[in-house]
Amino acid sequence: MTWVLGNAPLSARDFAALVRNADHQVELDDAAWKLVRRSRELVDQVAASSEPVYGLNTLLGSGRNTPVSAEKLLAYQVQVVRYHVSGIGPFLDREQSRALMLSRLVGFARGGSGVHPDTVEFYRQLFNRGVHPAIPRDGSVGSSDLTQLAALASVVIGEGQAFDAEGELVPGARALAAVGLEPLVLRPLEGLALISANSYSVGLGALELLRLDRLAEFADVALALSLEAIGRYQDSAALSAYSAPVAEARRLPGLAASSSAVRELLAGSYLQNPNRSSGVQDALSFRSAPQTHGALRAQIEALAEALEVELEGRSDNPLVDVPSGRLISGGNFQVLPLALSFESLRLALGHLGIISERRIAKLYPPQRLIRQAALAATEGVPEAEELPGLLWYSAAGLLAELKALAQPVTLGAPSLSDDIEDHSTLAPLALQQLQRSVEVVEKLLSIEALTAAFLILADTAERPLGAGTAVVVQQLAPLLAARLPASALVDEARSLLFGGIG
Repeated sequence: MTWVLGNAPLSARDFAALVRNADHQVELDDAAWKLVRRSRELVDQVAASSEPVYGLNTLLGSGRNTPVSAEKLLAYQVQVVRYHVSGIGPFLDREQSRALMLSRLVGFARGGSGVHPDTVEFYRQLFNRGVHPAIPRDGSVGSSDLTQLAALASVVIGEGQAFDAEGELVPGARALAAVGLEPLVLRPLEGLALISANSYSVGLGALELLRLDRLAEFADVALALSLEAIGRYQDSAALSAYSAPVAEARRLPGLAASSSAVRELLAGSYLQNPNRSSGVQDALSFRSAPQTHGALRAQIEALAEALEVELEGRSDNPLVDVPSGRLISGGNFQVLPLALSFESLRLALGHLGIISERRIAKLYPPQRLIRQAALAATEGVPEAEELPGLLWYSAAGLLAELKALAQPVTLGAPSLSDDIEDHSTLAPLALQQLQRSVEVVEKLLSIEALTAAFLILADTAERPLGAGTAVVVQQLAPLLAARLPASALVDEARSLLFGGIG
C-alpha cells in the first residue's frame, strides 16, 4: 500500500500504523511537493542576500552571532551534522528508526524546513527502502532531538552506521549502496534543517500510543477477570458499579467505554444471576475502577491530540514561512505540551497500577486457602493449574517502581550552550519513563489476570464465565498448567495478552 502525505491533518494512530507495517510506502501529493519547492526557493533567495539568518549563515547556539562565509556554507552543513552526532545508549530498533524517519519526512512536507525537494525525496526513499540507521537512544533534552536526528543525517551523507538485512552494523555508505542510494550532498541550511525537530519524541510517542490503547483495553479485561474470581469465594463483585446509569451520571471521557467493556466481557457470566449474593458494594479498587480506567483513556486521547499538534505543525528553527516570505527565528521546537502529556500518562498509569495491585491482594486469601487444602489432602496434590505463591509480592515491587516512575522529570534540564539554551522540556526522558511504565503495568495486569484465572480454574462449582472472560481464561489455562517458573510465566502471559504491540 502507498500512503499519500499532504497538508491535511494527520492522525497519530494512522501514522503509527504506517510505521508498524513495513510493507507500506509513503508518497507526497502535488500540494506538498509544491510547498516544498516554494519553501526551498525562499531559502535560496535569502541565502543569496546578506541578511543574517540563524543556522543559514551563522553558527548555532552560543555562536548565533558569528557569521559563516559564503564559501564555507556547504562545508558547514557537514560540520553541523558531525558535531551533533553525540548520542549514547542503545540503538533504536527498526520500527523506532522508521518512526523517527517518517516524523522528519512529515515535517519536511509541511514546508517549514526549507530543504531541497531532492532531500525530501531522499528521506522518502530511505523510509520506503527499509534503511535502518544506527541511532543511539539518549542525548536529547527535548529542544529538538538533535543527536538522534544527527545520527540519521550522518547516514544520509554517507557517514555514520546502519544495520544491514542480517542485523549487522555496517558503514552508512554501504547501507545506502545496498538499496541503490548514493550519499546526499547538503545545501545551505540543510545541516540544521535535518536535525531541528522533535522526531524522536513524536515518532516514538505515536508508537507508544498504540501500546497504551491496547493496555487500556486489557485493563478492563483484568478487572472483569478479577470480578469473576472474587465473586466465587466472597459475597462480592457487585455489578451495579459498571451499570450504564452510573456511567451516564458523570460525563467523564472513557468512563462509559470502560463500563460498557466490562459488561460485554461478563455477558452470560454467573455474576449476572439476580439471585446471587454480592454484598452492598465492593472496595474502591473494584467499584471505582471504571472511573480510574476512564481517566487513563482521557489521558491517552490527550496524548493523541498533542502528537497531532506536532505532526500537523511546523517546529523548525528558523521557520521558513512562505506566506510572509521570511525565515523567522522562533521556539516552536519546544514541545512542552507533548512532554506534559507523557508526564500525565505516567501518573494515570500509577493509579491504574495501584488498583490492580489492590485487587491482586484481595485475590490472595482464597488462593492461600486453595493451597492449604491441597497440602492437607491425604491423596497428594493433583496435577492441575498452578500459580507461583508470591506473585503478589512481585506485583507489590512493580508497583513501587511504577510510583517512582510517576515522578515529574520535565523540570530537571540544566541550562546549556553558554546559558542561551536555558530551558528544555526533557520530552525524550519523559517518553522513556512512560515506555517503562507501560512495561510495568503490562506485567502487573498479567499477574492480576493469571491470579484471577487460577482461582476461576480452581472453582469446582464450574459456574459459567462471561463471553469475553472465558476466552482469556482459555488462553491462560495452558500456561498455568505448564507450571512455569514465575518469571517465564509472567513473560509468556504478557506476550500472549499484549503481543504485537511494542
